[in-house]
Amino acid sequence: MASHRKPRPGGTIGTGLRTPALATAALTSMAVLSQTAEAAPRTDHAKPSLEEVEKKVDDLYRQAESATEKYNAAKERTGKQRGRVDALRDDLARRTERLNKAREELGSFAAAQYRTGAAAPDTATFLLANDPQDYFDQTQLMNRLTSREKRAVDDYIGEQATTMKKRREAAQSLQTLNDSQHDLQTAKSTVQKKLASARELLSQLNAQEKARLAAIEREKQQEAARKAAELAKQQAAQQQAAQQQAAQQQADSSSSSSTGSGSGSTGSDSSGSTTTSSSYDTKAEKAIAFARAQIGKPYVWGATGPDSYDCSGLTQAAWKAAGVTLPRTTYDQVDAGTTVSLADARPGDLIFFYDDISHVGVYIGNGMMIHAPKPGAYVREESIYYGGESIIHSVVRPG
Repeated sequence: MASHRKPRPGGTIGTGLRTPALATAALTSMAVLSQTAEAAPRTDHAKPSLEEVEKKVDDLYRQAESATEKYNAAKERTGKQRGRVDALRDDLARRTERLNKAREELGSFAAAQYRTGAAAPDTATFLLANDPQDYFDQTQLMNRLTSREKRAVDDYIGEQATTMKKRREAAQSLQTLNDSQHDLQTAKSTVQKKLASARELLSQLNAQEKARLAAIEREKQQEAARKAAELAKQQAAQQQAAQQQAAQQQADSSSSSSTGSGSGSTGSDSSGSTTTSSSYDTKAEKAIAFARAQIGKPYVWGATGPDSYDCSGLTQAAWKAAGVTLPRTTYDQVDAGTTVSLADARPGDLIFFYDDISHVGVYIGNGMMIHAPKPGAYVREESIYYGGESIIHSVVRPG
């Protein structure tokens, strides 16, 4: 009986010996490739370091605060535009009413003339037309109108033109309002997404990692406090030097006055400067007192008090308590006063942060400020170096 096995391919003994070697090499290669393929995903999805998580969370909070200021600006624009649209609508309603009355008066003239036969049919058509201006070139028709009728026609045409203009303005304002509302919703959505991402990152930390993160934060606070102390020493030295210079000038002024030389203008200038400084200090004390009373209240984006604040909402409320009106957003508050150097900062000044001017606090002296820091935090007193010296944008003295 014939065998059903296929014959082996012919070949040398050498070929037969190479076959297991090749198989072994192939298996080895497959194993290496398999290990590499398994290792790659672990590298791509490696858990970020704690420092990377901290930086990412800080960035998300800062982006959320930046979006908050955009939200505040859009909200303010929306409020103003809504008021303008409402005013235009009210004005348009009044003008439409006057237009209808003018049209009714023209209609009564046309009806009366038609009944008495005092007017030709085309006169009635003119008086009742949607656009009487089209008939103005017909001089013979206009001559048939009395002076009262002419005034009525002029009033109608004037009201019609003004009403149409107001309608266009109202339509444009309504479109602007819709755009502002869209910006408002976009900013709100951005804030919510950033905060959600930050919370998600923090929720993935275990207890040990959270403890390490808190330790890193304490180290940053200690460094910030050290920098604040350095600034306080620098400012104290400057203040002492200024006082010594003022005392020397006063002594020189007194000596000059006793010899009969004119020193009235110098004394007046000094007095005026002192009065201005004293007035600012008084207001600053009120602003700081208000800000201090808010310590412990939560940061809530878009909030202006009294139970919660965002950063610019707090500074606006603080200076309002001192009788000074500040704009709503950091972008506008930075222009609401005189810019001074950090070394010359005085209590009450506003300290702005980041290149996009998305954060602000009230300076209280000695390198410290009161501010509403970020979502999840509370109004607190903190070093102006809380995020490092590089993030300080500018110092502004309100008023």
